[in-house]
Amino acid sequence: METDRHIAHMDLDTFFVSVERLLRSDLNGKPVIVGSLSDRGVVAACSYESRRFGVHSAMPMKMALRLCPDAVVIRGDMDRYSQYSRMVTEIISEKAPVIEKASIDEHYLDITGMDRFFGCYTWMHELRQRIINETGLPISFGLSVNKTVAKIATGEAKPNGEKDVPFPLVKPFLAPLSIARIPGVGDTTFRLLRSMGVATIDTLSNISPDMMERVLGKSGIVIWRKANGIDNTPVEPYSEAKSISTETTFEQDTTDVAMLRAKLVRMTEKLCYELRRDQRLASVVTVKLRYSDFNTYTMQKQISYTSLDHQVRPVVEALFEKLYQRRLLIRLIGVKLSGLIQGTQQLDLFEDTSEMVHLYQSLDHLRHRFSVKAVRLASGISVPQQPPKPMHNVDG
Repeated sequence: METDRHIAHMDLDTFFVSVERLLRSDLNGKPVIVGSLSDRGVVAACSYESRRFGVHSAMPMKMALRLCPDAVVIRGDMDRYSQYSRMVTEIISEKAPVIEKASIDEHYLDITGMDRFFGCYTWMHELRQRIINETGLPISFGLSVNKTVAKIATGEAKPNGEKDVPFPLVKPFLAPLSIARIPGVGDTTFRLLRSMGVATIDTLSNISPDMMERVLGKSGIVIWRKANGIDNTPVEPYSEAKSISTETTFEQDTTDVAMLRAKLVRMTEKLCYELRRDQRLASVVTVKLRYSDFNTYTMQKQISYTSLDHQVRPVVEALFEKLYQRRLLIRLIGVKLSGLIQGTQQLDLFEDTSEMVHLYQSLDHLRHRFSVKAVRLASGISVPQQPPKPMHNVDG
């Protein structure tokens, strides 16, 4: 039963900013913005001090600096953030029976049954203190009977706090909160519900589910259930093995290196598009080669969390160059992206101009409307000597 579950949600507070403050104590207490240093750039993350001026993520940097001219702007370092993210994941994984890495700075834990040995809240408090002590990063958690209430509780616990919402308190806890607190209620849905006079979760929870479905379709039922504290979604165990991959076996073995490189570019474009479409990020790149003698070799590299072609492509190309040493005929090539978590290319906004982000959005729109092959990089266009047999796999 849902009332018997103990689900926790942990969220690293202003994660990028907090990591920067570990390295620079002079940033403590100051308004900090992590993002592109270019006027055409956008905000990737910002401190609570800068948020008081109206600054928020994905805002154009020019506007952010007009609102908060005294802000300290830092370009950011995704390698460093990925390193700290993995550090926190490892600490949680050592202790929690079931862990889901929801994003670079969020984790869900299913600690059902732990109350038989020690109180779940006490257990979570000790885990949070260990993370703070070992990493120096502030982190908040919410504990309740399901993922929705736990995530909302974390929002109420911030900054750097704890919130326990046992089953009898779920409805009273949710009732006075804004509907904007419900996961899945975006700007469009929020404006529609507000136009109907719905402002609080209590009001929303008392609307009939039939009406919610008429207004918002099937998502209306999901939102209604969340407003009533109902969410049976399981905590999905996190695994670095989760991956997407694509590989091609050639009808005739080849040594056409130009064609092979072009094929790898197209594979990378396809997989990165799938990541962005599904709002996921990868942290491991693997390239696979099978020679004409059927000997197969793979090589992988851990990377910063990303879903952008121009960050993955050089890694794929470098791995291919290291692998292709025998100079024999090649029978098969493949690319795999693994270590997947939820997230969007917004994580890369501190190093990409808004034009770059808009370019990706435009290209993905064309691919979604027509096909993945509708738009290709010039470096990925090559006429292969033999027609390949494509095979595509999705794992996890």
